[in-house]
Amino acid sequence: MTESAAHRESLPLDSTAQLLTRITAELGTRLSHVSLNGSGRHMTPPTLVAVAHGSRDPGALRTVTTLLERVRELRPGLDIRLGHIELNAPLLSDTLAGVDRGDVVLVPLLLGRGHHVKHDLPQAADTAPHLRTRIAAPLGPHPLLVETLYTRLTEAGWRDADGADRGSGVVLAAAGSRDPESAGDTRRTAALLSERLGGVPVLPAYASAASPTVPQALRALAARGRHRAAVASYFTAPGRFATQSAAAAPWLAAAPLGAHAAMARLVLLRYDQAIATRPAIPLRALATA
Repeated sequence: MTESAAHRESLPLDSTAQLLTRITAELGTRLSHVSLNGSGRHMTPPTLVAVAHGSRDPGALRTVTTLLERVRELRPGLDIRLGHIELNAPLLSDTLAGVDRGDVVLVPLLLGRGHHVKHDLPQAADTAPHLRTRIAAPLGPHPLLVETLYTRLTEAGWRDADGADRGSGVVLAAAGSRDPESAGDTRRTAALLSERLGGVPVLPAYASAASPTVPQALRALAARGRHRAAVASYFTAPGRFATQSAAAAPWLAAAPLGAHAAMARLVLLRYDQAIATRPAIPLRALATA
């Protein structure tokens, strides 16, 4: 991460939300006038390929499609496409095959540095040797995700007054990964959400591959006297894990992040950051990075 990017990541949540639109607009304007090899000629910007996980829940595809519509509204004229890692069409490899040539940026609609980001995306890029590919950072952790989580909690019934209630707590339900960096990203988001909620305890929990589970985290809150517990859904879109996690909630269960305006801005931020800071590298090198 560059020094300026690290500074943006550490901004207070309210100032981050206020500044992000200007930052992405400035990056987009500059990048539209600079070629990828630094010649300074105006050229078509790289194609943005948003990478979703995929789900058998029909609501997942609808949600991701709506999210990308919001991204297109923010950046008219940008070629934006969708690819899935599994379960839904189009698959990422098919989407890449449909791009004739040029530069693409894969923006994972994923929330941490797990197996999909580190292995599946480079492998998919390797199926398209006719393209120069960059892989953006996952969406999380980031203050804009926290603002979206906060919005979803308030939509479910959370009120700021609940933060003063010593009996309240939140479980941040995530998909889970065996990758320790992914778990670290989730813990960072839980800490940011706790700050946003005025110090309310927020415990990370996982639907698979890691512990604690959502029920275990709820019991841990109860052991601390936090019986009024809400479940925050740290999932981009509806799916089996999101439904399973919400079903365990003893009080409030928030909806997934979804097509929130802050999510759309974050997708563009990750795209712009990838162009500005991540040079296209040989695909074989990507696969081993």
